Amino acid sequence: MKYFAIIVGGGSGSRMLSEIPKQFMLLRGRPVLMHTIEAFHKSDYNPEIIVVLNVDFHQYWENLCVLHNFSFPHQLVKGGTHRFDSVKNGIKAIKSKAIIAIHDAVRPLLSSQLIDRSFQEASLSGNAVTAIKSRDSVRQQIGKHTIPLNREEIYLIQTPQTFSSDIIKKAYRQEFRNEFTDDASVAEHSGIKINLIEGEYRNFKITFPEDIRLAEIYLNPGF
Repeated sequence: MKYFAIIVGGGSGSRMLSEIPKQFMLLRGRPVLMHTIEAFHKSDYNPEIIVVLNVDFHQYWENLCVLHNFSFPHQLVKGGTHRFDSVKNGIKAIKSKAIIAIHDAVRPLLSSQLIDRSFQEASLSGNAVTAIKSRDSVRQQIGKHTIPLNREEIYLIQTPQTFSSDIIKKAYRQEFRNEFTDDASVAEHSGIKINLIEGEYRNFKITFPEDIRLAEIYLNPGF
């Protein structure tokens, strides 16, 4: 069995108050995306890595790799209009039967143990979607009012979301729908029952400027 990781880059850095997409912003002296790629290289499953980026940033990324002497092998694939299209392009690059982990480029803090568990569980069950329980109270808005929800039954979904290739390739043959917010929702709409595994609270998505500062704390050797 082969193992692959599709690492999906985001768009512009508007929420980061920057023209540079978040995956290229510096985290402890290196672009965020380099930390993410390295995390997958540390996995015992040694997955082949596919990085999906907007084509306008391919040369920019290659220049960054030269600048930072970044030599971890990976294949660069053209991104699409939506995340759905980008993932679909990444999946098309995989020709063999495989277990495929799909991960956000801006989640650089995941552990190799989490990656290994994702591949292991997907190999056994067909899919493994990382998630954490909410630490906060949760309310749902219904009309003009809100009602409390049992936070023990609420899961916050992360990536990697890992699937056998036959499941995820079939799922991504569907037409795009607005409710496809992640790979699990795409797979579920195709008839697959989603299998959650425990994620990591440090595996957060870098979205705002303060997230970079928090990530630097986690990466401090003394943390």
